[in-house]
Amino acid sequence: MCDFAKARPLSRVPCHMPTSSSTPLASLSVMQLLVQDHVAHLQLSKPDSLNTMHPGFWRDLDTALAHIQSQGDVRALVISSTGKHFSAGMALDTFANPDFIPQDQSPEGRAALTEFLWVMQQAFTRIEQLRIPVIAAIQGGCIGGALDMVCCACIRYTTQDAFFCVQEINIGMVADLGSLQRLPKLLPMGLVKELAYTGRRWPAQAALQHGFVNQVFETQDAMLTAAMQCAQEIAAKPPIAIWGSKQALNFARDHSVQDSLWQMGWLQAGIWSNRHVMESVQAMQQKRSGEFPGLTPQRTFSRMGLD
Repeated sequence: MCDFAKARPLSRVPCHMPTSSSTPLASLSVMQLLVQDHVAHLQLSKPDSLNTMHPGFWRDLDTALAHIQSQGDVRALVISSTGKHFSAGMALDTFANPDFIPQDQSPEGRAALTEFLWVMQQAFTRIEQLRIPVIAAIQGGCIGGALDMVCCACIRYTTQDAFFCVQEINIGMVADLGSLQRLPKLLPMGLVKELAYTGRRWPAQAALQHGFVNQVFETQDAMLTAAMQCAQEIAAKPPIAIWGSKQALNFARDHSVQDSLWQMGWLQAGIWSNRHVMESVQAMQQKRSGEFPGLTPQRTFSRMGLD
């Protein structure tokens, strides 16, 4: 078992995981990003404020995800939290910030709100669109914007005391960062409407019964251990095959079966590798770990060395 208590901050990882000077991870203020054995662990680290989402949260999340997405050596991501609750969602004092609160007195201000919501929505969509699988490990309350965020994960583990809440309706607004759009893909519409209209707490066991979470654990430590084990199992597989599987699953969710089968043909033809298949088979026969190349680091203009 990998000891993540001994994992290193990403700013100190070896040379095969270079950091980018344009996104200094040492600047993360409300979360920590650790990497070990191809697994990244992004952990919210402000339990005293219930890990609420204020401007610093959004800056940190954008920085961390941009770095993870640009790497080729990270093969799975676990998102967890600290303290009693995963996250209480948007920080209420954010709505008192004149630079943040919507300006609803003019059409121009309302148009700016549309654009600002798009920016925040895309921050969570980046979790969904990462090249690697994402596992969310959730304890206590997962409220409002936190529910929007974990809807973007591939796999969700919780503790017994975990609960979910579409909190926005309780403060007089419509949930606007993705849960109303993603939950109907994951749950029966009647249940989604009940949660969205009432703002009730939805306990982990009920979420397990409806398939929203994969497993429920007695303690936070047991949950995080299981999440890391799952991430390590994923990291042991050929990264390009994991990438292809995620592409196919996300496409199938939003398209017809026939369209998805056509997409699967083109996808498989594009990434097929006899070498990866033979290595996987031989590794199983020889009862050893397979050896596979990582994904090619993503190209960005800042990394091309262009003037």
